[in-house]
Amino acid sequence: MEVLGPKTITMTPPSCSAILTGSGDETGWGIPSVQTVLMSLPAFASGVSEALKIQGKNDVTVMGLAGDGGTFDIGLQALSGAIERGHKALFICYNNEAYMNTGNQRSSATTLGAATKTTPTGKKEVAKDIDFMLLHTPLAYQATASVANMKDLKRKIAKAAAKDGPSFIHIMTPCPSGWKFPTEQAIQVAKLAVKCGMWLQFEREDGKITINQKPTDWGAVSTYIGMQKRFNRINPETIASITEAAKKRYETLMKLGEIECL
Repeated sequence: MEVLGPKTITMTPPSCSAILTGSGDETGWGIPSVQTVLMSLPAFASGVSEALKIQGKNDVTVMGLAGDGGTFDIGLQALSGAIERGHKALFICYNNEAYMNTGNQRSSATTLGAATKTTPTGKKEVAKDIDFMLLHTPLAYQATASVANMKDLKRKIAKAAAKDGPSFIHIMTPCPSGWKFPTEQAIQVAKLAVKCGMWLQFEREDGKITINQKPTDWGAVSTYIGMQKRFNRINPETIASITEAAKKRYETLMKLGEIECL
């Protein structure tokens, strides 16, 4: 909100952020806000965006804020439709890699090997790569970001809000209670994820991909995983597989950066 300012309308689905939005006439945002149904936040945003266009209010930002459950899974169809139709709105996904609001159940964003309430022995599937999926959509702006680099996050939010079309920002948001590490280590965990390549920092604008921060220590993947008790049951073979997958993802991103995307 420091970046977007008071001329913003926001909405959230049922999620951890819903406690801020509220469910009635009162809200913690201090701006117009609404709690949507879980699967339809982008549809709500589409309607608000079109209403503002009809009213000639082109200086108002429509922002949807959803977790990975409401973005990767239950809200994916509505997000895809909103992007395809080209509505002017900023969609933000704060990714804490599970359905944390309802007690930490696995989502398609949950990392391979991570324990949740519904994967107590560790998730058996790799996480959905929503960023690479959305590279093939006509977004006006797309970026990843991290709570460990607020300057970069603010810059990307400002860019996204200025676009005349749909924008998507994917933010890594470590969850101390769900990932099982001390609260004071949240920023340290987020920084380490970028350092070891588990979280890639990039943006796509005008058909070009820019990598904002390169991984510097692939060997730190094991340290990153070791800081989180949700990985207590993981074995060295799975850690090696996760590291190799992270390397390949970065290599693919570098190759994509050499060509123009949609």
